[in-house]
Amino acid sequence: MSAQNPGPAGHDNASPVRTGAQVAIIGGGPGGYEAATVAARMGAQVTLIEARGLGGSAVLTDVVPSKTLIATAEQAQETAEADDLGIATSGVSIDMARVNERVRHLARSQSGDIQVSLETLGVQVINGWASLKPGLDDRGRRQITVRLAEPEDLDLELTADIVLIATGASPRELPAAKPDGKRILTWAQLYGLDELPEHLVVVGSGVTGAEFAGAYRGLGAKVTLVSSRDRILPGEDSDAAEIIERVFVERGMFIERRTRAEAVRASEDGVDVTLNDGRVIYGSHCLMAVGAVPNTEGLGLVESGVETTESGHIRVDRVSRTTSYRVYAAGDCTGVLPLASVAAQQGRIAMWHALGDSLDPLKTDTVARAVFTSPEVAAVGISEEEARSTGRKINVAKLPLARNPRAKMQSVEDGFVKIISSRSGIVIGGVIVGPHASDLIFPLTLAVHSRMTVDQLSSAFTIYPSISGTISEVARILH
Repeated sequence: MSAQNPGPAGHDNASPVRTGAQVAIIGGGPGGYEAATVAARMGAQVTLIEARGLGGSAVLTDVVPSKTLIATAEQAQETAEADDLGIATSGVSIDMARVNERVRHLARSQSGDIQVSLETLGVQVINGWASLKPGLDDRGRRQITVRLAEPEDLDLELTADIVLIATGASPRELPAAKPDGKRILTWAQLYGLDELPEHLVVVGSGVTGAEFAGAYRGLGAKVTLVSSRDRILPGEDSDAAEIIERVFVERGMFIERRTRAEAVRASEDGVDVTLNDGRVIYGSHCLMAVGAVPNTEGLGLVESGVETTESGHIRVDRVSRTTSYRVYAAGDCTGVLPLASVAAQQGRIAMWHALGDSLDPLKTDTVARAVFTSPEVAAVGISEEEARSTGRKINVAKLPLARNPRAKMQSVEDGFVKIISSRSGIVIGGVIVGPHASDLIFPLTLAVHSRMTVDQLSSAFTIYPSISGTISEVARILH
């Protein structure tokens, strides 16, 4: 049954819209293109407006390129460490120009595949920038102005029964560390480098900072990671963060804890990173990984009754409704969870709801997430820290991967499986640290989503030998 609860400001956007409804989607990232796919398959007339290319930041400058770069770094790291398996290597040479050309090629290819898929479904794709006009027309439809990219300075007027805003977010910039695309870089600018940085200073130790720091160290660059917190990955499981930090240091990374970068100055041959204690770190390049800001300026939100938070994010409820009639929003511009999988699901839910289909509102407590360091970190559900801080009664079990027979065969020494259950035995969370943890987390995601007990999880067969066998073993401990 469709959710019928009112939106954040009491607007009822839930009345089903007839098949053949006109749907306008602003933004072509995961939230936008997945929404377009659902709406087109449900018989709507869909127009998608995107200026930079389909796939948005996730495909063009964020998830796809970064994980492609990380995959290359992992291969280099494994080759460099192959001696443990009895494989003699003569070193690893990195051609950064070729690496980044492949990164950019795969991003363009994925964007093109999305374009073909949408056009096959009959979605009209317009290359331009869109904004909402205030009020409704005399037929109760939304009005949209589109500034076309080609030909320039030409406006197009559209009307739609339903509007979805999925404009994403952009790297946050600090006034004293303005990116120049050459020496001071955001994560969207790294893929233009033709040479491996001699010394990369990474400012910010969250997911983005940790992933790139680990990747560039794996590629052979000297890396210094500047963290304002007591540890890196402050938002992740503390046991997992401890392993990643230890591995980083063992591989030769320098970590500056409990300090902030006050300013970054670029010169012809490097950067000076001034810390808040007065020290200066000299490097060849600096990556600023200090968060993101939503792309919500210039959309006509205020004039159209769409409320935003102090940070500029669009307020939405669990079915992606905004505070304005039949205007929905999805993805990083909403600030719900900055994950491509969440953006995609928000977009699907929005169309199911707007077009009168059955749906389950978004449940963020069952969302799986991953950090693509080496080893990877993946988690789902409630964390051990969160449960204990709220006084929730839980049981926790953890086993290291080093005792797993398949892990021994692959010379895996770092990592673990942790499962959190309620006192009644229901699986409510889990963490995996190790190779391909982003794939291995799926059984725990299913367990959390389906409210399985630890006994049900442990009774399912696993392959011997396999890394997944440790998941079953940890579940048995919680019997």
